[in-house]
Amino acid sequence: MGIFDFVKRELIDIIEWLDPSSDTMVHRFERYNNEIKSGAQLIVRPGQAAVFVDEGRVADVFAPGTYTLTTENIPVLSTLKGWKYGFESPFKAEVYFVATRQFTDRKWGTKNPIMLRDPEFGPVRLRAFGSFAVRVSEPAKFVAEIVGTNGHFQTDDIEGQLRNLITSRFADVLGESKIPVLDLAGNQDELGGFIADRIRPEFLDYGIEITKVLVENISLPEEVEKALDKRTSMGVIGDLSAYTRFQTAEAIGNAAKNPGGAAGEGMGLGMGFAMAQQMAQSMGGAHAAPGSPSGPPPLPGGAQFFIALDGAQSGPHPLDALRGRVADGTLTRETLAWKQGMAAWTPAGEVPELAALLDAAAPPPLPPR
Repeated sequence: MGIFDFVKRELIDIIEWLDPSSDTMVHRFERYNNEIKSGAQLIVRPGQAAVFVDEGRVADVFAPGTYTLTTENIPVLSTLKGWKYGFESPFKAEVYFVATRQFTDRKWGTKNPIMLRDPEFGPVRLRAFGSFAVRVSEPAKFVAEIVGTNGHFQTDDIEGQLRNLITSRFADVLGESKIPVLDLAGNQDELGGFIADRIRPEFLDYGIEITKVLVENISLPEEVEKALDKRTSMGVIGDLSAYTRFQTAEAIGNAAKNPGGAAGEGMGLGMGFAMAQQMAQSMGGAHAAPGSPSGPPPLPGGAQFFIALDGAQSGPHPLDALRGRVADGTLTRETLAWKQGMAAWTPAGEVPELAALLDAAAPPPLPPR
């Protein structure tokens, strides 16, 4: 081996990129005057692609592997340079290493609330946020369309644009889905899939593939959420009258346990009586004595009846007023009637007071001839 061959071997370059970061998408291999020696070794590791650029034009793209650069494995660059019989001297070219692995846990979210018309609540404002994952699927297109001459391109340099695309398409998908607000939480996976399908062609225009979109939360304004919490509480309580009686009984017990001396005892007794009266009112007038402050006064003129006329409730009617109904045939023995204290609607002929009216209105039997 001659001295020239030894020196030539020593001048062979190794072109490679070891990425110490987690957010670098493109790294330009820096060299003095961008000169690459003939026979240089190109090492492309898994999750990478190497893109050769000559005077602003994308030439060859190398997948993961180890290459010795010759005219045979850089055909496009050889054509651009006009090497007919190979090259022996250094040549100039820019080499961009592109990370083709997935970039996960990228965040997106709505800057402003999205206005929607909900079938149950009417116009509502929603906010949402989540995450997404992307990877460079076409290194040459990504370098040509996005990176340009940027020697160190990171996810932050394009994440804002991608986030805006997701947010914009999310508003469209949410409006078109017609999913009620209360059902959105159960359809977040489906929404994420719809968004990914909608924006995938737009990402591919940049040489990027979106691999996952996650919708992590969809929320209403705080005041609306508070109103929903109250509505939920009412549903849990159920019978409000029974709940009021329970609360009143609890308050009476707490007042009785209050050691406040004579004055405190008097105040406690007063509160107890007031609460007892409130409890009696909440339990209904059927349990209150007639004429007492907690119940209605007795009706003058005796009982009053409700009757069913043409399928509708009519009344209350005093007993005397029903005589006219009997006379004109409106009230018959089959007419349903009800008054306070009766368990259910009953035919008038089976109600003693009304049966007496009906019997009194019947004409006496004809005398014998």
